[in-house]
Amino acid sequence: MHYASVENISKSFGIRKLFGNITLNIEEGDKIALVARNGSGKSTLLKIIAGLETPDSGTVWVHKDVQTVMLQQDHDFDPQKSIWDNVLRLNHPVIQAVKAYELFLENQTDDADALAMLMSRIDELNAWSFESDLKQILGKLNLHHLNVKTGRLSGGQKKRVALAQALIESQLAHGRCLLILDEPTNHLDVSMIEWLEEYLSMQKVTLLLVTHDRYFLDAVCNEIVEIDDEKVYVYKGDYDYFLEQKSLRLDVQQSELQKDKNIYRKELEWMRKQPKARTTKSKSRQDAFADIEDRVKKQQAVHEVSLNMKMTRLGGKVLEMKKVYKRYGDLVILQGFDYTFKKGERIGVVGKNGTGKSTFLKIALQLEAPDSGKINHGDTVVFGHFSQDGLQYTEDKRAIEYVKEMAEFFPLADGSKISASQFMEKFGFSAQQQFTMLSKLSGGEKRRLHLMSVLFRNPNFLVLDEPTNDLDLQTLRTLEEFLLDYPGCILIVSHDRYFMDRMVDHLFAFEGDGVIRDFPGNYTQYRLALENEKKEQRQQVVAPVVVQKVEKPVSSVKKLSFKEKHELEQIEKELPALQDEKATLESSMHALPFDQLTAASDRIGEIIRLLEEKEMRWLELHEKLEG
Repeated sequence: MHYASVENISKSFGIRKLFGNITLNIEEGDKIALVARNGSGKSTLLKIIAGLETPDSGTVWVHKDVQTVMLQQDHDFDPQKSIWDNVLRLNHPVIQAVKAYELFLENQTDDADALAMLMSRIDELNAWSFESDLKQILGKLNLHHLNVKTGRLSGGQKKRVALAQALIESQLAHGRCLLILDEPTNHLDVSMIEWLEEYLSMQKVTLLLVTHDRYFLDAVCNEIVEIDDEKVYVYKGDYDYFLEQKSLRLDVQQSELQKDKNIYRKELEWMRKQPKARTTKSKSRQDAFADIEDRVKKQQAVHEVSLNMKMTRLGGKVLEMKKVYKRYGDLVILQGFDYTFKKGERIGVVGKNGTGKSTFLKIALQLEAPDSGKINHGDTVVFGHFSQDGLQYTEDKRAIEYVKEMAEFFPLADGSKISASQFMEKFGFSAQQQFTMLSKLSGGEKRRLHLMSVLFRNPNFLVLDEPTNDLDLQTLRTLEEFLLDYPGCILIVSHDRYFMDRMVDHLFAFEGDGVIRDFPGNYTQYRLALENEKKEQRQQVVAPVVVQKVEKPVSSVKKLSFKEKHELEQIEKELPALQDEKATLESSMHALPFDQLTAASDRIGEIIRLLEEKEMRWLELHEKLEG
């Protein structure tokens, strides 16, 4: 089924052209990642397809039976309304019924008649499966206190509320939905990202998204659409296939450009020798010359500029953190943390949101004081700090002027240097963008300029807090190439697993309550180690249970009648079977067609009731057995 299409659409922002002549078709079941440079209007294009903005020209069509749901970068939440009111703001009978039921439970009102009416209404709408999905989505995104007003939430919490809202709205469309997500993994910790990957992979939904997370892209999407120089290129494959095919395409373009240049030089010489009197024959050749001149001027050769930086030499002493303690009330962040950083170390910091990773960086940089302990910096250390606070400037000016205030040239390790403008080009700032006022830059462009300004100062110890957020994939590759050749120390906080696997070989894993695991390896190796630990723990837990089943009846079997002994044995067989059935049903809920969801949800409720009943009876029999 044809879901949506855009044809020859263009959009400008003031005098700045974002894109032109874009044509794109979206079919049912497509899961498309949209790839383009920051500042090229990716978010604007998504809004146009969602019907939230109008193009300057061209046509946009969406099938009349398809509901469009979009997660935007900016949110229009009412700060005086609760999470519930903002997440479930649609005037849909299922949402209204579930919302009333959940608020009733949260307020703990003792009104049996009201509860019965609410449950009857949910039965009537077959909404129990939706209520189960709703709880899963909110729980996995760590949204629990639903009466809190959104005005009191952090930026990351608001982003998760918006994501929950989009996922819930798409559920209600029952498969006829075009779900549009603009950077859905921003402000999510790794466990949330991995859950979202699995959720979107299992959902029968047509998807169009922008993301910088390459593992997420590979897990969720089956197609990559690139917008480059007002042309659309479609790649049916994963991220590595996209890179391979794009490289081949650029090679062909460069070969064609070189041919055009050779012809252009010959024709330019002929044009200069032309007499003033023009014949019909020479006129046609002049027209052909004009065409090739236009092609040569439009095409740009790809120049890879090496950024092997020349930096201040690091001395023997780099950074020492000795017996550092830090807490905020009941939240323990550091509890006697002790580490001495060495030359050339590349350390990643991982952990769930709220465990204090950004605070740890600020303490290491002496931007925030610890409760106790010592922080010592080496005399030769020059820190480069990329923070989540974003680009800081006191007066509006052009982007190139902002960079030139730091230096006109960037020194390289081989003794050469490149200009500020060349450096900006390397990070995706075209000549036009370089002369854009800071206030007119997009959010992604501001983060890119902030990152670039940190690197431009030639630090020998980089401290990067979520550097990949809002960066396009091309800029990410530029950053990765730069960091792979970087000879100084690196300390990175990031939820981008691909980025961490490439950049670091050592982790500080924040596991909560001040526990920081010093792990020698990258992120994937750390996750494998955790999985192996969990398997070992499960095996250790299972073993004693088996022993108890064999040993206990031997010593005290006479305290139970034959009938009770048989009942106990049956319960011990039935409990694991019920738990397995419940787990299987819960994991398969999202893959079931809508007409089977209600039956599955009812069965889960019945299993929960049976488990509680049988566990109580198991306790009674064991108490009698043990006297």
